[in-house]
Amino acid sequence: MPELPEVETMVRGIRPTLEGARLMALEACPCACRPLTIRPGLPSIVRQVVGHAITRVVRRAKRIVMQFDTGSALVIEPRMTGLMLVSEPPNETHLRLVWTVQHPSDELRQVWFWDQRGLGTVSLYSPEEVDRLFRHGQLGPDALEMTLDHWRVMCSATHRPIKVALLDQHRVAGIGNLYASEILHLSRIHPETPADELTLHQRRRMADSTTTILNEAIRYEGSTLGDGTYRNALNQSGGYQNSHRVYAREGETCPTCHRTAILRIVQAQRSTFYCPRCQRS
Repeated sequence: MPELPEVETMVRGIRPTLEGARLMALEACPCACRPLTIRPGLPSIVRQVVGHAITRVVRRAKRIVMQFDTGSALVIEPRMTGLMLVSEPPNETHLRLVWTVQHPSDELRQVWFWDQRGLGTVSLYSPEEVDRLFRHGQLGPDALEMTLDHWRVMCSATHRPIKVALLDQHRVAGIGNLYASEILHLSRIHPETPADELTLHQRRRMADSTTTILNEAIRYEGSTLGDGTYRNALNQSGGYQNSHRVYAREGETCPTCHRTAILRIVQAQRSTFYCPRCQRS
């Protein structure tokens, strides 16, 4: 967490403030907690981007990408608890960075990066480095852009359980633990099924379910779990947690078959939730 829907929601929240604006300042906030990973270092980044226009703000997998008129890009990876905010933060203790921009309206506006655990990263990439990161195999195809052929190639390349394969960002980018369980439940696929043993019909269901689940989660602005860590750009809770089918619902009755209790197993050191009736092995 955050996963694709949460990062997409953040991007949509900060885009009106940043896109087309000129960056006037990028500053670290006073914070006594674990420092962020910033590459190549904040002073170097400031020298290269302050004074330049932000031409686009987009999502790439689980990353937020600010593209500048120089061709370089500032890539923010929120990781576990990172948030991009245009409104009041959850608290000031974990504020990390603040962007001050001159909006096309000439108004000065600010965007904050808040990170409770300090696991997020902020990296400045040259145009060539951006190309290598997003177009030459370091990340798999975006989960919302996967074609049936992409799914065929991804599944046929590994004998690992399909739930584990879905978490491999080199094969499909953007899906995390929460939405993998939700996608497989809607697909009626057992999470321990070897990826290379899925049938064409199962891969087609998984492709359709991925689009359905992720777009539905984006529409509800992501999932805010019990710890309350994830918030949208206005510091408001997401709503999709109220629509979870199986995630974190161990022992509850499956909302599809209404007969069987949802089970929890551990795969690759992560919790997996599924219905043994709807998702037969």
